[in-house]
Amino acid sequence: MDSTLLLAFGVTLAAGLSTGIGSALAFFTKTTNKTFFAISMGFSAGVMIYLSFVEIIPKATAYMASTVSSVEAAGYAAFALVLGMVVMAIIDALVPSSANPHENTQIELIGNDQTQLDMLETASNKALLRMGLFVALAIAIHNFPEGLATFLLVLDDPEVGIAMAVAVALHNIPEGIAVSVPVYYATKSRSKAFKLSFLSGLAEPAGAIIGYLILRPFLTDFSLGFVFSMVAGVMVFLAIDTLLPTAKNSARGHLTVYGLIAGMAVMATSLVLLRL
Repeated sequence: MDSTLLLAFGVTLAAGLSTGIGSALAFFTKTTNKTFFAISMGFSAGVMIYLSFVEIIPKATAYMASTVSSVEAAGYAAFALVLGMVVMAIIDALVPSSANPHENTQIELIGNDQTQLDMLETASNKALLRMGLFVALAIAIHNFPEGLATFLLVLDDPEVGIAMAVAVALHNIPEGIAVSVPVYYATKSRSKAFKLSFLSGLAEPAGAIIGYLILRPFLTDFSLGFVFSMVAGVMVFLAIDTLLPTAKNSARGHLTVYGLIAGMAVMATSLVLLRL
């Protein structure tokens, strides 16, 4: 039993810390590369939206359908999805607009000229940093129940759980980019960007530990499915309200859309390959 616990925790930890891979990849680009910024934000939004509707909601519905009818499970999943969006909207409403990254998407990323760089407004940097913090918070919220689910799946069926962890790790990489890029652009500090991305990934093993030691006796398939649906709502709201507008206002043309499509395509392909 001890070896199984260690395996479950190790797999969950590895999946969570893959956000660090995404953060490291972000450092291969210049901090003033508007093309990379727009595409990576669009890519991350595509990943979040695709996973929410194609993976998380069906999984959540299946969890709840084990205790209620399939029609009721679908209804609860839809309700929880909207509830997750409402929670994020309430958070937006409670935060003053001057300090709200969702209200400050007009972030201009300027060129390589040093004179222009010196003219970058502090307000834009702060908006980017706040956006990075919001992304990290949303991802941490998402990773917490995800870590719990991965951990329990490995305990029950290692093969299924490890397959789940691989899928989680794949989409955690662009999530790491989504956290590190705005922080890196705002602070010009690789260490700060990496640390925040790393901490957001730690929510996954944290969810595993807390779930096993405290929540497992009280956790049901229904409650887990409801939480997953709410998390999907949070991710969709974040993608639509923050990532996409910020990316669109950072570069001209259809770079954001291309990134969005690429994010969905990569996730769709990886998930199909995992099921072969």
